[in-house]
Amino acid sequence: MGASGGVSDLGRRSTDGRPDRETSRCYLDVAHERTCDCPPKHLNCLTAKEWLKAQIGVWRFYYEGRDVRDKDVHHATFPIALARRCIDLFTHRGELVLDPFVGSGTTLVAARDAERNAVGFDLNQKYVQLCRERLDGREESNGCRQIPVCDDARNIDRYIRPDTVKLILTSPPYANLLNRRRKNKSRRGDQRANEQLGRIEQYSQDPRDLGTLALDEYTEEMKAIFERLLPLLKVKGHCVVNVPDMWWEDGRVTIHVSLIEALREVGYELRNVIIWDRTNIVNRVGIFGWPSNYITMGVTFEYLLDFWRPEPD
Repeated sequence: MGASGGVSDLGRRSTDGRPDRETSRCYLDVAHERTCDCPPKHLNCLTAKEWLKAQIGVWRFYYEGRDVRDKDVHHATFPIALARRCIDLFTHRGELVLDPFVGSGTTLVAARDAERNAVGFDLNQKYVQLCRERLDGREESNGCRQIPVCDDARNIDRYIRPDTVKLILTSPPYANLLNRRRKNKSRRGDQRANEQLGRIEQYSQDPRDLGTLALDEYTEEMKAIFERLLPLLKVKGHCVVNVPDMWWEDGRVTIHVSLIEALREVGYELRNVIIWDRTNIVNRVGIFGWPSNYITMGVTFEYLLDFWRPEPD
């Protein structure tokens, strides 16, 4: 397990060290209450000026030196600046952030910068170790803990207490759409024949990995996972999911629509759709469809789907 010394054992463990799903919960010892002096009804610690900037529905970010850009390290990461904006917008200092598909650990790094508690889960031990390295070996900052855990997102409710998470922030796998050889059609000219050509960028072939599933099966699995996560959220706690749409065999695969429908079915309320404008970080885009078939370039924008846990009827 990825957080030794930080677990309250409430039952038996299975032989692989993970909680026994039928008989135990092993709640992490992580705080979740705000430590700021903001008025009770405030959503966050932002000033009015900062709020005004954040309410524009198209966001643009720049990478910094601490961001992971090497695809040999991790195939898909969002900037620390993106995670930090979401954390600043939907939490107070001291509150708890959860990333069920933590990958390289960007959410945890941003949470540490923002003085928030955070827990991230990943199936891949290599990525959990990368999270620890990016945290400089420190899982605590200003009294807050950032904890990477190697386990399946399906098991998160065995680690996190109900009604304690203020923000779920994640970029999940994209069904099996990365589980194919890369053709580099988004690259221009001789840049297509780079080191990425022909590579399969899926994170793993672990059968538990959502990135190995066809879209329909993936949607059902995501629905089941987020249904288990909903009780962990505080009422009016937000859930932000970063996804693109993709092209598959000359057809548009609307992952964001599938996820909106899935999360709505299990009780989340969609509050905002934010566009992450990536045009400033995309170089020498290739031409698609010219001159007869207009296709928007998926690499130039992605969706940030903002849900919350509504108040009970």
